[in-house]
Amino acid sequence: MAKYTKEEILRSAKEENVRYIRLMFTDINGTIKSVEIPVGRLETALDGRVMFDGSSIEGFVRIMEADMYLRPDYNTWLIFSWEETAYGKVARLICDVYTPDGKPFAGDPRSNLKRVAQRMEKLGFSALNIGFEPEFFLFKTDESGQPKLEFMDQGGYFDLSPIDGAGDCRRDIVLELERIGFTIEASHHEVAASQNEINFQFSNIVEACDNVQTFKLVVKNVARRHGLHATFMPKPVAKINGSGMHTNCSLADLDGNNAFYDPKDPAGLSLVARKWLTGILTHAQGFCAITNPTVNSYKRLVPGYEAPCYISWSEHNRSVMVRIPATRGKTTRTEIRSVDCSANPYLAMAVILAAGLDGIERDLPLIGPINENLFAKSPAEREKLGVHNLPENLKEALEALSKDPVIVDALGKHIYSKFIDLKNHEWDDFRMAITEWEIKRYLNMM
Repeated sequence: MAKYTKEEILRSAKEENVRYIRLMFTDINGTIKSVEIPVGRLETALDGRVMFDGSSIEGFVRIMEADMYLRPDYNTWLIFSWEETAYGKVARLICDVYTPDGKPFAGDPRSNLKRVAQRMEKLGFSALNIGFEPEFFLFKTDESGQPKLEFMDQGGYFDLSPIDGAGDCRRDIVLELERIGFTIEASHHEVAASQNEINFQFSNIVEACDNVQTFKLVVKNVARRHGLHATFMPKPVAKINGSGMHTNCSLADLDGNNAFYDPKDPAGLSLVARKWLTGILTHAQGFCAITNPTVNSYKRLVPGYEAPCYISWSEHNRSVMVRIPATRGKTTRTEIRSVDCSANPYLAMAVILAAGLDGIERDLPLIGPINENLFAKSPAEREKLGVHNLPENLKEALEALSKDPVIVDALGKHIYSKFIDLKNHEWDDFRMAITEWEIKRYLNMM
């Protein structure tokens, strides 16, 4: 991440002819919000004196507590390469939300993540490095620009044009990301038709979440230029693979060394790594509502489509929830495969970090690896192995969340209560909806 001072940002804005600034933050649902200002208000913004009405934001505050202030993180200064007007350029700053009395707002997901990260530092770790692997679909649009459930191509895993009709769009996304400072590691067509994946370099926990929010913005903007609609919906089409966001994690010690690596261990995994894994699996049901927060998320977490359903870990087994990639040394890491892109990244990483740290701090009994194909096992056989299921729907996930004090604490009282209210409403809306499946199955036969 580049480092900026207030003076450097003001100078950059002048030299680059920036005329418009988006002050961005994220609500509880993970939706990017923005307060826009002309460049003449930039210095005021950099001093944290831009106010907005928090009562209008989902899950924030009541009307009588409306006033909120945006405090920009100077190091997130970014001039949008894809957005330039006849008047000049457009830039953004990612902000934390503060109350009028100068305290971080308890309902701000980014500030909450920083709070949880302080616990990591107190336990003797300098960083949690995160590498996200976001997947997305590209669909065609109609004459008015609205998305249609029509595939852009019929390509499969690693296919190349002309079979991969989305190749040009994916190429432009990668090049646009590189223009704004991303280091791209790989991009390719995924298993399902019109499905894509782009991987970029890992970052420390808060910066990684900022990056994935920026990534989504770039993907959607470039797709629109190609006349396509990019969606991060976990399962937009039934009976094909859904889109996940595999989350690679590794803790660093105070000297910056990978705390998950132990060359003396037969598997190359340290005791810290094994305790981390135990914490993740112990709290997997509790944090699932956060890492998979929509009704649609649970249409992905079913057998047969490469998404994990069973709470377990392994080095080589891709039927488990957490996989350990083969690489060791500095790149030793855990890959949590259940997470999807509908998650608010700041909340998802807060609960994952809290779960892993709980395994380390409380010295929980270690959970060993599962090296068998769990998809081929019966429920009784999985039970004998001590392997439990992830929640099967949002309602189950919300109930599991309410019973896990470690995860509730990682969210804080404000975010937890607002999240539960929002998601109970979502579940009730779904529960009362009449679906096309029901009409086709029952209307004529009854």
